Amino acid sequence: MTDEQIDTSNEAVISEALGVIDGALAKMMQRELVSSGEVADLLLDVRTLLTAESADLTESADPVTSDSL
Repeated sequence: MTDEQIDTSNEAVISEALGVIDGALAKMMQRELVSSGEVADLLLDVRTLLTAESADLTESADPVTSDSL
């Protein structure tokens, strides 16, 4: 995987995470009270998006060997 592909993939994940955050914030701003469970769910959703993509990138990256140097 090239650096450009990784950058594009990272941008997609960041955009998706921002979409989740923006949607949740819009809903929460209309309410006076927000439960801690809802905030925890939002944070877990964002964390899942960000860590799942980094794990995929790590698994799909070509290993560096002495032959490739």
